Amino acid sequence: QVQLIESGGGLVQAGGSLRLSCAASGRTFSSYAMGWFRQAPGKEREFVAAITRGGGTTYYADFVKGRFTISRDNAKNTVYLQMNSLKPEDTSVYYCAATQRADYGLGYIGRYDYWGQGTQVTVSS
Repeated sequence: QVQLIESGGGLVQAGGSLRLSCAASGRTFSSYAMGWFRQAPGKEREFVAAITRGGGTTYYADFVKGRFTISRDNAKNTVYLQMNSLKPEDTSVYYCAATQRADYGLGYIGRYDYWGQGTQVTVSS
């Protein structure tokens, strides 16, 4: 099992930046592919970005391409989401997730077995 703790959320003006972090427990972090999802009030949780176990391949939702970057540091058991050019519609609770199943299909919420508690991101206009 792995426990995930997100941090780095907050309030930012439109056009600003935030970096989210997700720290994982355990000694097998490098065996997990990682993803970021978000959920706004009244909406379903949606895929944002994912990264394979070795960090060699990344995936992004179309609405964040060119603005968000996912990365990981396996030595620190941490995955990051750098968010630039933030828009009010990016306001959501952001969750990190982990899976040992495979390095493909990472855009599907059902692929993931472990979830963090979420961190709130609010973008003001």
